[in-house]
Amino acid sequence: MNMESKEKNLIEILEEDHPIDMSKYIIYVQSPSCGAIATFSGTTRDTFQGKEVLELRYEAYVPMAVRCLESICSSARSSWCLNSIAVAHRLGSVPVGETSVFVAISSVHRSDALDACKFIIDEIKASVPIWKKEVYTNGEVWKENSEFLERRVELAEKPTLQISGDLSKLEGNAHNMRKACCGVKIRVDD
Repeated sequence: MNMESKEKNLIEILEEDHPIDMSKYIIYVQSPSCGAIATFSGTTRDTFQGKEVLELRYEAYVPMAVRCLESICSSARSSWCLNSIAVAHRLGSVPVGETSVFVAISSVHRSDALDACKFIIDEIKASVPIWKKEVYTNGEVWKENSEFLERRVELAEKPTLQISGDLSKLEGNAHNMRKACCGVKIRVDD
């Protein structure tokens, strides 16, 4: 799935057997007005905790994943001065040495691009509904990213907001109550 927005974001969830063309995303974010392009390339490594990895397999709920990625890009834009953002994530089998996720960001100054790139990949791992299975020579296991586990603990420690009465008052504050793309839990009392 390919999604390009008016904010100059390119978000792609690539189906199985479609490798990520990093140069495509770097070219997309290039601009004569920008002095920096920061990138992150997540690749399949050959070992994990002493086990030989054969490949990673990714599955996603694509419509929600795209919405989460759009929200993450918007959050990055609200915190840093960015020109263009490109995010690509593969689904299906990703063999050792190949890229499964790629982020490219352009900005006038390097600090904005570098900080936003780290934020975006951390948020992808913490909150986007893309699931990873590691396939080893002696078995396979679905993995939760450490960022996801940390976020789950962080959300569990925060009190639930209780709201009574007129919910229309929430509209202006919806952005303030959000945590990444999935938002914090809100309990509404009737």
